[in-house]
Amino acid sequence: MLIKSFGFALKGIKLAIKEERNFRIMLITFIVVVFLGGYFRLEKVDWMMILLTSGIVLVAELFNTTIENMMDMISPDYHVMTERIKDLSAGAVLVTAIFSVIIGLIVFIPYLKQ
Repeated sequence: MLIKSFGFALKGIKLAIKEERNFRIMLITFIVVVFLGGYFRLEKVDWMMILLTSGIVLVAELFNTTIENMMDMISPDYHVMTERIKDLSAGAVLVTAIFSVIIGLIVFIPYLKQ
């Protein structure tokens, strides 16, 4: 049963990679940041900040996709509340992405100055 659960989770991640452009962009950005972290040999705390913020952004995008899909299923026709819910969900992703960029700058700028 546990292995089955992991299978469902991996299926969801594969679906997001295949169908969600923004998730792919965020995933590629994460991979680039990991390579930069390796290049600059980040300290342990810096790695933790990068991994934590990147993970939060990716999870936020998965939740956003889930909410958008649910709203499309529940309300296939236009409804002002559907638009509002989807906008709020997208806004949550934007907030996490902005803070992730700020943390990335805080982490990487000192390494660039060396």
